[in-house]
Amino acid sequence: MIRDILGYKCRKCGSISYPNHYRCPKCHHTEWRKMDVEFDTLPLPKNGTLLTYTHLYALPPDYEQVFLTLGIVELENGNRLTGQLKIEKPKIGMKVKGKVEVVRKTDYDKYYGIVFYES
Repeated sequence: MIRDILGYKCRKCGSISYPNHYRCPKCHHTEWRKMDVEFDTLPLPKNGTLLTYTHLYALPPDYEQVFLTLGIVELENGNRLTGQLKIEKPKIGMKVKGKVEVVRKTDYDKYYGIVFYES
């Protein structure tokens, strides 16, 4: 199953944000008790530009990898997301493409996150 990266559109001002907030970051509209009513979900662009990245070595003991590479990506619509990079040699400014996939498994659960690949 393909999952979209979902953004949240404020019904008051139309600003698109990610991740979901209890109030709109732009107009500060706050109806958090009815968040599902006050914000529409919509798919965000998958393509973007890598702004920065880091290698994370302090992982929990049950991780199979030695380290994770995390990056901040600016999508084509201007939203910025943090996600894992599955890129051997990342370079700031490179074009990337994101998707939602399983980033970690345990005996009982699967955890989904945003993963970026070189485009």
